[in-house]
Amino acid sequence: MKLKKQLQSLVKEAPQHGVSSVVMEKAINPVLAMFAKQLEHPKYYLLSNANGDWLLTHLSHRERSEQEKTVIYAFSTPEDAALFHKNTETNLLKITAIPVTHLLFQLLALKQVDSIIFMAISGNLEKGIEVPRTELQDSIQKQLAQGRSFIV
Repeated sequence: MKLKKQLQSLVKEAPQHGVSSVVMEKAINPVLAMFAKQLEHPKYYLLSNANGDWLLTHLSHRERSEQEKTVIYAFSTPEDAALFHKNTETNLLKITAIPVTHLLFQLLALKQVDSIIFMAISGNLEKGIEVPRTELQDSIQKQLAQGRSFIV
């Protein structure tokens, strides 16, 4: 699904998520589009369990083990997700495709997740693009502050 169609879908579904369509269209979608354009692919593949819960990975800083964060890995191809899956401790995972804007939007609600790491280059599981939830939230807050006139 192309980016424009993804964003239109989010506007249409916004009330189901407790967000007005106007706020989604004028404040949230421009931010989601800005982040999505930096990520190259219209959809990404995630690992999830049988209930549809996404696989969370807990990372620790190499030198400061008290610094931890929880991330979700998103892959540009199902093959990369399957390769990553081989390295997990469970065999009960499935691969799910999700439009990039929907993935970014859902990150806002996942308080236990610090970032999504997008593995945008197929075949390269060593380097990804990290999108911290706080960065996404801050960008949306700035957009909301600039457009207070459209919030009724």
